[in-house]
Amino acid sequence: MIKAVIFDMDGLLINSEPFWQESETKVFNSLGIKTNKAMFEKFMGKRIDEVVDVMWEMQQWNGKSKEQVVIEIVDNVIELVREKGEAIPGVLDTLNSFQKSSYKIGLASSSKLRIIEAVLDKLAIKSYFEVVHSAEFEEYGKPHPQTFISAAKMLNVKPNDCLVFEDSLNGVISALAANMKCIAIPEQEATNLDKFIIADKTLNSLEEFSITDLQYL
Repeated sequence: MIKAVIFDMDGLLINSEPFWQESETKVFNSLGIKTNKAMFEKFMGKRIDEVVDVMWEMQQWNGKSKEQVVIEIVDNVIELVREKGEAIPGVLDTLNSFQKSSYKIGLASSSKLRIIEAVLDKLAIKSYFEVVHSAEFEEYGKPHPQTFISAAKMLNVKPNDCLVFEDSLNGVISALAANMKCIAIPEQEATNLDKFIIADKTLNSLEEFSITDLQYL
């Protein structure tokens, strides 16, 4: 029985994936490293420090430490969130539906906490969430399940009583590995859409969701 819902953030509550791509492209290009769409798809849902680690293994650079690169990318993302961040259609209606139906609501994101706070402030939705958790406080990020498991523990709900909303394949894998139900809302231009069949339900948009869908999960 679903007692709590846990939302991912980037690409689900806010259309911030382009912010990440823009910021990563800007920083990596300044270091002489080229990026591409396939690379960004692979990285979706992962922690930025893990992304930087992978890039470092692919091609080491000079002039900046990995930690400095992470900070620069995060700073750029926060700036873009504050400038032009908008809630994805359906977010407020969905949050209101769960709140009115007395479900516990949490947020579990791969983003660093200061990005999460910038997004919640920009969208004015912080009051909906009983728990806000960042994967930066875990040993491993998504697709490892611990981020969601910790969020469930903080909500005082068993993992198998939680429903996760995710837009990335790494996030879906993480939620299922945590023994949670998962509704996937992938980017429609993604080249790996067929792989989202592993989710319990797939939607084209959060606007398609109805709280009555829970009885079929």
